Amino acid sequence: MSKRHDIKTHIGTLGEIKGILSAMKNLALLEIRKLDVFLSTQHRVITSIESLSHDFLGFYRHLQTVPDDFEHLWIVIGSERGFCGDFNKMLTEFVQTHDNLDDNSLLVIVGNQLLTKFTDDRRVVASISGHSVSEEIQVTLLHLAEILNQLQQQFKFEKIGRISAVYHDNYEKAVRFRQLLPLETPQKAPDFAYPPQLQLKPSQFLAQLTDQYLYAALHQIFYSSLMVENHMRLEHMENAIHRLEKNVEKLQLQYNKVRQEEITEEIEIILLSAEALSDTQTSAPPRHSQ
Repeated sequence: MSKRHDIKTHIGTLGEIKGILSAMKNLALLEIRKLDVFLSTQHRVITSIESLSHDFLGFYRHLQTVPDDFEHLWIVIGSERGFCGDFNKMLTEFVQTHDNLDDNSLLVIVGNQLLTKFTDDRRVVASISGHSVSEEIQVTLLHLAEILNQLQQQFKFEKIGRISAVYHDNYEKAVRFRQLLPLETPQKAPDFAYPPQLQLKPSQFLAQLTDQYLYAALHQIFYSSLMVENHMRLEHMENAIHRLEKNVEKLQLQYNKVRQEEITEEIEIILLSAEALSDTQTSAPPRHSQ
């Protein structure tokens, strides 16, 4: 009885765990649907800004200069929560094996789950907590802006010649290295004969364009990363639920087997008791009537 009770308790515990995993799976599905809308909108915004920057830099490419002894700032975007498979491991391996990473590179880590994999890396100059849902991305961006302002004071911002992001790209389905700043300068000749008419000085326009592009690009990158994270979490949850269901099936068979053994033992006890009672009645002396 005790063994059967333990198995039944274990089955009940696994049922509760399955309920938690199913809830996490449903939350991942809900987040994927929201992010799908956000990403399509953000993609159109980025496409528009990049087209504008190409037209502008086709005539004013000399405004973007990179010092010889520049620092390269990498923003590596991981996850704040676990249960997402190899999400953070893939980012770590990509960073460690990428050719562009050297001793002059600076790392900013986003997400506490990813930070644990860079605890001994001296190139990490800052880290911030990540986000669990899309509504928290704005808060993460505010924290990142604070970090960039601090680095601007710690290092001369002009010395940080490049800012790049390492993240999971939802369209390429792989870890991507993407340069954010300076803006990409077109290699071909401008499509127009005359430069665009501006109401600001070209240098002021470039500064505002750069800020706008960085703000929009980081939104797109964070949305893309969170989309992949939820896809991987969804897959992880489905595999976990499948393994749990198989374990429950095995335990149920074991429970039935133990129950059958107990029933067999009970029947044997009843038969033995009946046999003993019959033998007692047979061996008892007959009663004589008065």
